[in-house]
Amino acid sequence: MYGSVTRTDEYKRRLLDFIRREYGIEGEGIISAKRGFYGETWRLYAAETGYFLKLVYPAAHKTVYEHSFPIIQHLCDHGIDFISRIVKTKSGNLFSRFDGAVLGVFDWIDGENIETDATKIPEYQMLAKIYTVPVRGLSIKREDFSSKNADIFFKKRNALDERKIRSLLEKNRAKLEHRAGRLKYFSALCSGDTAGFFITHGDAGGNLLVNGDKYFIVDWDYPVLAPPERDAWFMCCREWARNVFQDALRQNGITHTLRPERLAYYCYQFFFFYLTALLDGSAWADAIEEYLDCWIEESIKYADS
Repeated sequence: MYGSVTRTDEYKRRLLDFIRREYGIEGEGIISAKRGFYGETWRLYAAETGYFLKLVYPAAHKTVYEHSFPIIQHLCDHGIDFISRIVKTKSGNLFSRFDGAVLGVFDWIDGENIETDATKIPEYQMLAKIYTVPVRGLSIKREDFSSKNADIFFKKRNALDERKIRSLLEKNRAKLEHRAGRLKYFSALCSGDTAGFFITHGDAGGNLLVNGDKYFIVDWDYPVLAPPERDAWFMCCREWARNVFQDALRQNGITHTLRPERLAYYCYQFFFFYLTALLDGSAWADAIEEYLDCWIEESIKYADS
């Protein structure tokens, strides 16, 4: 969302000066990079190389973003080479602060954001490799199988001023309340079981960059110590995808078997997560109406079964 903010030349000059002072990088210019959702993103050109800049301004997301940097560094330190490598400040910090935002600087990765059935094989292979990374000593949020995403959504819905959106959500009241009830059911069913937890991404398919025969998973803002179902639920409605995911786990020495109650939990949990994100972003009623009848419905139908 913040990637669409128009910045003045003066802002860009200040940002380049800051990068020069804090990172020792002599930037030659920056252009907007259409990547990410909450972050303001730029491509920085310097000599014969390039960098990716991501600034996060919303207070609700800054802390989450800060916590992601040590986890990204941890993955890189353990040989994961298909994610964005952090560029540290001159004083060795993983991130910095600029203009009230949290700023991260990364190596630029060329590639197109592509998600198809065919990309699921390399995506799942990369995720399974990440699951092999040890987590001992790492500070990372742990999945608690909470149903709070539904509570947060209804709280925001009740505070809405926009009449058209309120009317749309009221029209879908039965659907929303049914899914909230299902989320609470599966939350209770899964709570307390921490078996088979690994470092998960949460939206790897939507953040897959493809460059020829090379693949990368970027945007590690929300890593969570959770079961693989957190990454597998997007395609859980398709048997072939569940089989491909399971094969990737086995090929990387992971004996975990995908569990339907956890897949269902994440279907409902992410349904409310994305819907709330639309409300947070002051989305138009048309965007919300489209979301209520989009790709996620296929996964919800699977979970409802």
